[in-house]
Parts: sequence; C-alpha cells; structure tokens
Amino acid sequence: MFIHRRSNRAGGPFIAVNCAALPENLLESELFGYEKGAFTGAANRKMGKFEAAHGGTLLLDEITEMDVNLQAKMLRVLQEKEVDRVGGVSPVKVDVRVIATTNRLVDEAIREGKFRRDLYFRLNVIPLELIPLRERPEDIPALAGHFLRKFAENSGANARSIAAETMETLKKCRWTGNVRELENVLERAALLCPGDEIMPEDLFLSYSPEGEQAPAPREWALAEGLTMEEMERRLIFGTLEKTGNNRTRAAEMLGISIRTLRNKLNAYKIGGRGK
Repeated sequence: MFIHRRSNRAGGPFIAVNCAALPENLLESELFGYEKGAFTGAANRKMGKFEAAHGGTLLLDEITEMDVNLQAKMLRVLQEKEVDRVGGVSPVKVDVRVIATTNRLVDEAIREGKFRRDLYFRLNVIPLELIPLRERPEDIPALAGHFLRKFAENSGANARSIAAETMETLKKCRWTGNVRELENVLERAALLCPGDEIMPEDLFLSYSPEGEQAPAPREWALAEGLTMEEMERRLIFGTLEKTGNNRTRAAEMLGISIRTLRNKLNAYKIGGRGK
C-alpha cells in the first residue's frame, strides 16, 4: 500500500490477493475472472482481480504458494498484459503494476520445483528484502502500538497498553513469522487479557522468547470456572498459533469447516471482550 500511494498509480485501485488462501481452481477464477456458464455455479460473468486492478496495483501475497500450473498462466499475463477469463473466448487487456511478496526463500522454492524460475525473473525487476523482525526489535514498540489501536477499533478489545516487562519479552522473541506473527500474538492477547494492560502471561506463548519450545501455558488447559465458549475460543486461538495462522490447516485440526472457523473468528471480533 505504501508503494501504491506514493506512485503515479495512487489514483487507481489497490487490490490484494492471498495466493495461499485459495486452491488452484478457485485462485485462477479469482485472479482472471470467468464467463457466465464457465462452470457449475457460474450464473453471471465475474471480473477477476487483474481487471479490477486495471490502472492501479495488484498485490500477490505469498506468491510462492501458487500452484505451478497456475504460475505458467501468470507468466503469460505478465508478458502479454492480458488475461483470459475462465470460459472466455478472447483475452482482455489489463494495465496493472504487480507487487509480489513471499516469506519463503525463492531460490529454495525453485530448487524444489515449487516455483518457476522464469516467473521469478519476470517478477524480480525491483527486489525489496525486509530483514527479519528479530533483527530490528526497535520497530516492535511502534508496531505493537499500531496493532493495539487497530484491535480496539475493529474488535472492541479493552487492552490499551503493554506493560514494560511484556515489551521486553516481545523484543526478545525470534518471531519466525515476522510482523504477521507479532500481530497474531497481540490480537490474541488483546482479546483475552483480563485488564487494559497486556502482561507477559497474556501472550500465551508456546515457546520461550529465545525460540525454545516451552510447556503449553496453563491457560490453554482445561480449567474449572471457564465457560465452554471461553474454552472453545482459547482452543481456536491456540490451534491457529500452532499452524502459523493457517486457517485451512487449523480448521482441519479442529474438525470444522473453514467457513465455520471464519464465522467464529468474526463473532469474536464483533463481540470483543464481552464474549
């Protein structure tokens, strides 16, 4: 978003797509769109994200999670500047700046055959590499403050501050999931901590700050006095932490559908700390 707002495309749309969130067939129709009758359930023509981003910027988050077959189609779109809707008969011209991100080592993904080398070269025009969060702990207070304000506005969380000892703990963590992991940990803490200040025990870390595996916190275990609803919420957040916030995997482990998991998370955000 920062790049988009400070570019000559700032007046155009900014569209973001998480490539890891959808399977290949759904991601293709999401990116390129489809024609009416292209498949069962396609009652109307749908514009894809490339068309929606025409004149602006399209962010492809977690690009290395995209299926290899779809990567070949993506390469053609970037080269020809046109998309073929699923079920379409003629290509549609698009003018889009593409920003692709990943938290994986691309060279490793290429060696494993999970990412096309030619697509990498096509995307790698102006590379930007962010150093891991653990190597810039001085950024954590500003990030944490931003996240708390966001949670208070969007989720109704009561937490407004972070205790000094909690901040020191956050600075010592390895954050293998970088900023996204920090956000997830703070969101859980903001929703579950009993007061308006987040204490170290509210973080519910399953590892020591230095990254070593630690015993599961007592708060995650069955305990007298907790409601079934509260235990369910803690179990969901704990499973999301274990899966690195992979909702599809978390839903599988919990034995529920991804839609059910999404609905429950939305309910927690709407209900805030009152639930």
